[in-house]
Amino acid sequence: MGGLLLNAFGNGLCISGNAGSGLWTASAVNLSKLTNINVGIFLFTLGILNVVTNQFLIHHWDWHRFVGEFCFIFFFSYFVNTFAQFFNYLGIPNLPFLIRALISCLGVVFFCIAISLYQRANIIMHPNDDTTNLLRFLYLKGNSTAAQLLDFVVPIVIIIFCTIFSHKIYAVNVATLFSFLLNGVIIAEADRLIFPQLKHNFKRDENY
Repeated sequence: MGGLLLNAFGNGLCISGNAGSGLWTASAVNLSKLTNINVGIFLFTLGILNVVTNQFLIHHWDWHRFVGEFCFIFFFSYFVNTFAQFFNYLGIPNLPFLIRALISCLGVVFFCIAISLYQRANIIMHPNDDTTNLLRFLYLKGNSTAAQLLDFVVPIVIIIFCTIFSHKIYAVNVATLFSFLLNGVIIAEADRLIFPQLKHNFKRDENY
């Protein structure tokens, strides 16, 4: 639960700061702006697509993983909206751009730390972060940066698609570049510096 709240807190900061966010969150924001549907709905929908993708990556159906990730994304979507609304109430969107950029980058750091913690615990995590965990250990020899970059392909395509139709781009700014370049690095450093005694509990018997 702590990792879920920290991740949602970070994403809420990014959305409220409006100076860029993680690419998956940015793709949800752009879909929301294009369709006028609540961003939480798209965060949930994209999360469910990740849940299904993970079943293909492990080459078999895992009900424990499916149900756990479904519950995670359900509560995550709600908490991101709640935090974003709270930060909006505090007036973060009205701050000067430089401060909002720093706040959004801080949000990226927060959700990267959360990812590091629950990926190492490997109990229940955001399905997208499970995707990068599976890519990292089953397909990319433990390289967290390569796993993050590969995982970014889908949200980049979504953002391009939305931009073509809306002629505008949202939630892509300084913090997006920060996230794109440093997500994997921050996660790796958090693995090393924050609760270093918490080692990756990746189950090698998942290597099908």
